[in-house]
Amino acid sequence: MSWKIVEKYRQLLAREQGAVPKRRGGKLTVCLVYPNRYPVAMSNLGFQTVYALFNAEPDILCERAFLPDADELREYRKGGTPLLSLESQQPLSSFDLIAFSVSFESDYLHLPLIFSLAGIPARSSERGASQPLVIAGGAALFLNPEPVADFLDLICLGEAETIFPPLFELLRQQGMDRHELLTAAGRLPGCYIPAAYNISYDGFRLADRSRRDGCPVEVDRCFLAEPDRRPTVSEVLTPDTEFSDMYLVEVSRGCPRGCRFCAAGFIYLPYRQRSLAALEEAATAGLQHRQKIGLVGAAVSDYREIGALCRRILAEGGKVSVSSLRVDRLDGEMIEMLKASGHKTVALAPEGGSQRLRDLINKNLTEEQILAACDLLIGHDILNLKLYFIIGLPGEAMADLEELAGLVAKIRHRVIEAARKNKRLGEIVLSVNPFVPKPFTPFQWCGMEPVPSLERKLKYLHQATGKLSNVRLLAESPKDAWLQALLSRGDRRLADFLCRAAELGSWKRAAREFPLDLNGFVERTIPLDEPLPWDFIAGVDHDRLVREYRKAFPDPSSPA
Repeated sequence: MSWKIVEKYRQLLAREQGAVPKRRGGKLTVCLVYPNRYPVAMSNLGFQTVYALFNAEPDILCERAFLPDADELREYRKGGTPLLSLESQQPLSSFDLIAFSVSFESDYLHLPLIFSLAGIPARSSERGASQPLVIAGGAALFLNPEPVADFLDLICLGEAETIFPPLFELLRQQGMDRHELLTAAGRLPGCYIPAAYNISYDGFRLADRSRRDGCPVEVDRCFLAEPDRRPTVSEVLTPDTEFSDMYLVEVSRGCPRGCRFCAAGFIYLPYRQRSLAALEEAATAGLQHRQKIGLVGAAVSDYREIGALCRRILAEGGKVSVSSLRVDRLDGEMIEMLKASGHKTVALAPEGGSQRLRDLINKNLTEEQILAACDLLIGHDILNLKLYFIIGLPGEAMADLEELAGLVAKIRHRVIEAARKNKRLGEIVLSVNPFVPKPFTPFQWCGMEPVPSLERKLKYLHQATGKLSNVRLLAESPKDAWLQALLSRGDRRLADFLCRAAELGSWKRAAREFPLDLNGFVERTIPLDEPLPWDFIAGVDHDRLVREYRKAFPDPSSPA
């Protein structure tokens, strides 16, 4: 065992508040794994919630593990130490259950590496009864678990607060072998057993999907009907995260807007808001630990009592933080509360650079509304703006990019004029991301624009905005977006790609070696009547997705 790793883990634990102390006597031992590094994991409310749900059970002992950082990885490999849990520094292979929490498709890449470090076969078919049962959940798996399905014994489709109670009861039962346990679990709401299905493909098309025991093929996605039943808040506080200075509180789940590219607007339906009383109680508790309350949700500014909640936090001597605000929900009082909380920058998300594209994605925002929101912020002396845009939306043309650049120039002119009056510089940061088609959205059938074309568009935007002072453009790599699209739309055959990428230490090299042309998963426009790898997950209105697609693309030859 590496004493350097043990000492590092002990130091991390010493800086935490709220971690569950080690205890003995658990009938079921669980290692909850986030397939990314500690700072990323501990910034994730879903991961923290699952950790708390496991440890709320008196007969379950749950510890955590993470993807090692570069220094840890070298130490693990140098000494041959198996991957260890954080709390007790025990090998993952010694636990009864390994549970992955996966929020982002790009972290699928890390699963084979974690299995390798733990000394556990990656594929479920190669693991024996003496090895841990492996389950997983999280937002990435709600969308499309198929690329990693061969690695997992059981996948939780939906929100843990609903799935866990009956699953815990089953896991507690004695005398069942693994096959009996998984067969029983497959009858529980939201529990998907990948090995129970026969699957075949014809090129990129799913040819057949049938369940071996003859049961229905669909699996219901579960959701928490009563969000006040349990608060979703920071369970463990640590200085070693991006949000180290704040206590996070989830105000709502889902989004009522229905933007056609956005998964959160569909997979978390119905949109649910917590009561003001519950959030005030959570915020008051959080202020005992941090002065700033971070309000979390896909549509924070749509929360019906957002003003009252912020006023309550400020009245108790706290501060408020929000990630971004809806352009058409801004008002002067909200801006003043953000200023009082120390906000020097406010983020807005026009997403579509032109009016045509904003209409296409169902954003329901006009240029006049965007400029009015910027004027309101600037008028309240908020001169630093962050603007989110998507490039490569279906049918995007150079005229749309020119309109985007023109909109930025108009906003920048307003910031410069205000800066001259106030004798204080302001900055506009453009966050530009390529469009990635996501399952369970109306744009799931659309192909992603090829990487070379996206790179040309980014080059144009850099040139068009680079000559504007006080404007800075940050862009996601089109190649990284390509990988995300591959893992969003892929099927079980990608298990080979993921394992090879882990062996080579390079997903790009693995993609070049893969026998299928992976661009087919990424760039192909899929016919509406074609079976999709994720179609077995029930819970989203398929007919609504088709209607929205047809509204966006009334021409049968679209998108193009």
